[in-house]
Amino acid sequence: MSENLHPRADELDDLTPRDFVGLMHAEDVEAVRSIAPELDVIARAVDEIAARLRGGGRLHYFGAGTSGLIARLDAAECPATFGVDADVVQAHAAEAPADEDDRDLGQDVARNAQLGERDVAVGISASGRTAFALGVFDQAAAAGALRVAISCNPGSPLGRASDIAIEVETGPEVIAGSTRLKAGTVQKLVLNMLSTAVFTRLAHTHRGRMVGVVSGNDKLRARATLVVAGLGGATREDSLHALEAADGNPKVAIVMLRRGVHAEEARALLNSAEGDLKAVLAAGRVQGS
Repeated sequence: MSENLHPRADELDDLTPRDFVGLMHAEDVEAVRSIAPELDVIARAVDEIAARLRGGGRLHYFGAGTSGLIARLDAAECPATFGVDADVVQAHAAEAPADEDDRDLGQDVARNAQLGERDVAVGISASGRTAFALGVFDQAAAAGALRVAISCNPGSPLGRASDIAIEVETGPEVIAGSTRLKAGTVQKLVLNMLSTAVFTRLAHTHRGRMVGVVSGNDKLRARATLVVAGLGGATREDSLHALEAADGNPKVAIVMLRRGVHAEEARALLNSAEGDLKAVLAAGRVQGS
């Protein structure tokens, strides 16, 4: 438990800065390793979440305090990274300290999110006892949504209330109760795994590239150009022209270059394959057009 004292708690004040950060680094490494026993459970969650989203569902993160802020970070990255609509991954965070203890608030937030049976509710709580998160799961269960718990306390109430419990035992924090440390790191890593693996399975990436990247600034436009050049087998100049014709959509630009078609036909091919670039490219090159 994160509230337990670290074995070296009594000597922390006397450590040199180098020894202190060395201890923190060693604890962080162990925290990362502690995820390994949960990989099968995380993989199961990926399959279940992908199936729901493939059917038109949405992925909702719920957390209080640090857990809510971590959830917001992961959700905020999904549209730019994977090209999904902003409402596909949503984060609902309770930030006021007292909100963490309000089970009714959790129910209200989940109700306002309009959870449905195709949706996924991911409850994030280091202790697995947060009343807000438990309230979320009360409403999620009533709505028929899939409930996935992420906690650092095996056998917690939140885990018992879930359909899938990802429970990573990180042990005591260097500063007792400071869950922004190992517990926060683990929560972010697990969310990284869930969102990245889910959207890879849903064909929002291709061969390790961000083919859904939204070209919203110079850095992302440059990244999109590199992606199109690499997967389209084209020069930078031709990739830029294709991206312009594709209204900045890397998938459309890649299909244009690889299949020898105009933007409209490239979009139609992608639509017919439900956006699966791999399926479109596997069908072979079309001459002309």
